[in-house]
Amino acid sequence: MSTAVHFIGAGPGAPDLITVRGLRLVERCPVCLYAGSLVPRAVVEAAPAGARIVDTAPLTLDEIIAEMAAAHAVGSEVARLHSGDISLYGAIAEQMRRLDALGIPYDLTPGVPSFAAAAASLGVELTLPDMAQTVILTRTAVRASPMPRGEDLEELGRSGATLAIHLSINNLARVVRALTPHYGGDCPVAIVHRASWPDELILRGTLADIRGAAKAAGITRTALILVGRVLDRAGFSNSRLYAADHHHVLRKRR
Repeated sequence: MSTAVHFIGAGPGAPDLITVRGLRLVERCPVCLYAGSLVPRAVVEAAPAGARIVDTAPLTLDEIIAEMAAAHAVGSEVARLHSGDISLYGAIAEQMRRLDALGIPYDLTPGVPSFAAAAASLGVELTLPDMAQTVILTRTAVRASPMPRGEDLEELGRSGATLAIHLSINNLARVVRALTPHYGGDCPVAIVHRASWPDELILRGTLADIRGAAKAAGITRTALILVGRVLDRAGFSNSRLYAADHHHVLRKRR
């Protein structure tokens, strides 16, 4: 049986940041379900003429699954688009579980994650020699699901890694309180609102002053918080990768 539902990472916002594979699936599917609050309409406009296009933002899980089941019943493929990459905060696991129970086949197509788009907008590399070789993708608990034990910012901050904090702009005061003892008040912070969208907004500051900047800008949703010394782009060593005295299988000893 061919796949009935294609879960697709639509990318961070810019319509041309969807993958070629994802776009080709949209172009052929007669049913497109997309999270309209985060996925641009321009992406689903690539669907075939006469396609059923449904914004799932106001729908419940039951209603979304009903759309998929109805399409499957008549042999129609479904493009199910989520923002960024579907492996992060996409709520696809619960949809897949329901499809498994119904015997409806599906596949997954990854997308460009929001933290990668934010780093590109900032012009930074999130891992720098001697500064940070680890990136932690996390969030805080506001109204959404609680954080599992051991994953609070106080614990994660002990690593000193670069932090990409999702879904937490309304919890910025707590973010600052939790991280300042580990990173210091002078640690660089960047907030990227709607990365890659036409109205993208970037705020730069430190743990000591970023709250004031965010409040003045009026950002209340759809923002990623990046914390770490790598945002300075200064004081790091060159990597060994391209060093003249570094040899490997593709670069022989000279």
